[in-house]
Amino acid sequence: MSLKKRLLKLLSSLSLLIFLLLTGNAEALEPQEILVLANGQERAGVDLARYYMEQRDIPSENLLIIQTAAREGIPRYYYDDEIAEPVREFLEDKPDISCLLLFYGMPLRIDGQGLTKAGETFQEKESHVARRQRDPVASVDSELSLVRVQDHPVADWVLNPFFLPFQTQKTQYKKSQVLMVARLDGPDAQTVRRLITDSLQVEKKGLTGTAYFDARWPQPENQKKLQGYALYDNAIHEAARITEKVLPTTIDAQGALFQPGDAPAAALYCGWYSLAKYVDAFDWQQGAVAYHIASSECTTLKREGSQVWCKRLLEEGVAATIGPVGEPYVQAFPFPQIFFGMLLDGDFTLAEAYFLSLPYLSWKMILVGDPLYQPFRARGILP
Repeated sequence: MSLKKRLLKLLSSLSLLIFLLLTGNAEALEPQEILVLANGQERAGVDLARYYMEQRDIPSENLLIIQTAAREGIPRYYYDDEIAEPVREFLEDKPDISCLLLFYGMPLRIDGQGLTKAGETFQEKESHVARRQRDPVASVDSELSLVRVQDHPVADWVLNPFFLPFQTQKTQYKKSQVLMVARLDGPDAQTVRRLITDSLQVEKKGLTGTAYFDARWPQPENQKKLQGYALYDNAIHEAARITEKVLPTTIDAQGALFQPGDAPAAALYCGWYSLAKYVDAFDWQQGAVAYHIASSECTTLKREGSQVWCKRLLEEGVAATIGPVGEPYVQAFPFPQIFFGMLLDGDFTLAEAYFLSLPYLSWKMILVGDPLYQPFRARGILP
């Protein structure tokens, strides 16, 4: 059976998915497994990193301050020389690190164009090492997930060995070569501090409120041959079916999106498709987790006036969100029924839920939020 057919079979079976979610006792990500990255060119980010480490009891030696441009987009050689190489060197004698956490001030996106230090264009450099160059744009975070691999391909995506449906497949890289990556970032330093404090406070009491899922079509009766948009629309329906076991859940299967006033007390959200145009339909609960499936929703977290969903969700009060820095194609988004199912299970951290639901690495996606956040730690997926 082909990889594509196996993926479709796994994701179309709700009972099998729940079995996968509930089998075994998970060992959640621990503070000492996190390496915190801050940019010495952004003092506020360094201060926030130290504050977070104190709150989460992360060892002080797990802070790496690098020096790079304090802007959202950087050329590939900046990433290679000023970010990847220092991180790789730091990790050489630290096999227990399993997660990287980037802070406010760290670049967001690797732009494919630019000059290397030798004066070559990026394309010339890639041609020189005989790499197939199709799409060199990536998120800094996604590239760093493979920082332990010295010469991994930089064009196109790489299969994520942590992704649940790929765990029965032979992938190019092993789990031991992959790092989970998240970032605590946002429009300003005050927002980032709120992400930290909200996550800590909500863990003590548990996330409450309503889950909202915005599909485009009714759920089909025959789910065996779904592809592309139809596959992801069905995944939103499946996420709602899992979530309703724990929280009040609203699923909208009409073409229109939720509109202002439609979503009070919003705790969880996944929907589509409003490209770079946030719809202010939600009254967010403290600690809310939400993401919108569209092509450019994390191209910026800081540009004034931007209406991309990740930036606006953070401004409006969510504690964690997911989005791409460029066109990822729909099949690259985390599968919502896996992501929310893992969160609701209670044993998994935000970073683990993300990486278990994320199909591809060395690509476009970013997770914004506290990687240790467990909004349902005291609850299980089944009542």
